[in-house]
Amino acid sequence: MAEQNGGKLNLLERTLPEGLLVDAAWMERHGYSRSLRSQYVSAGWLIQPVRGTYKRPRGELTWEKAVVSLQTLLGSGLSVGGRVALDLQGFSHYLSAAGPSIIHLYGEAPPPGWLAKLPLPQKFEFHKAQTLFRRLPEKPALQEGTLRHIPVASEWQLRVSTPERALLEMLNELPSHESFHQVDMLMEGLSALSPRRLQLLLNDCRSVKVKRLFFWYAARHPHAWVKQIDRNAVDLGAGKRVLAKGGKLDPDLLITVPDDLDAPV
Repeated sequence: MAEQNGGKLNLLERTLPEGLLVDAAWMERHGYSRSLRSQYVSAGWLIQPVRGTYKRPRGELTWEKAVVSLQTLLGSGLSVGGRVALDLQGFSHYLSAAGPSIIHLYGEAPPPGWLAKLPLPQKFEFHKAQTLFRRLPEKPALQEGTLRHIPVASEWQLRVSTPERALLEMLNELPSHESFHQVDMLMEGLSALSPRRLQLLLNDCRSVKVKRLFFWYAARHPHAWVKQIDRNAVDLGAGKRVLAKGGKLDPDLLITVPDDLDAPV
């Protein structure tokens, strides 16, 4: 029996990389019973960051590794989007230099409840991807180039939104959770976006607010790629949208925006 348990422990060391974590269901599927898991925890071979989760004792747990665990070991379709996806792809000098405090996760189904209980400084916020886009962010979207994998923590690949998709996700957070001024600073530096990818996303986007905001910011920052977007192919809806209370109405896109956006910050 000891030899069998030793063999299973060796297998676990090969299938559960240091720094990543799994849940009880994963352990059960791989043949590790509750009693065996308890034995491993008592012996210090495994630790439990929160109840129902397991990781090897070495390797610091970070939010990146928690999400990589979901994506790679636990088969989650979640991806990192919005502000954080832009941060991770080199636009942090346009956003907060303090690092992310909220990790925006997009997908068809929410993450497991234990994710929010992990001893991490970041909080996780789930968004239903189908609320913003008609197509779910699974393999077809990867093939179309709206999601990508980027290296994190030197050895892992994290699935994130492309800058084009992340921009629209960030616009969706205006005005409640994002700043008009920060998005404006960001747009000023986005000179190398893909017009083909943007056209695809705009055509697929359900939010009239997001699409109008996109064209409003694009008019303020007329990068070369802006001329290649066919605005007539995008459904911009009808009627006015009040996005900034006390702001000014843009007569073209019929959205109210801050009247002090060009004032010194």
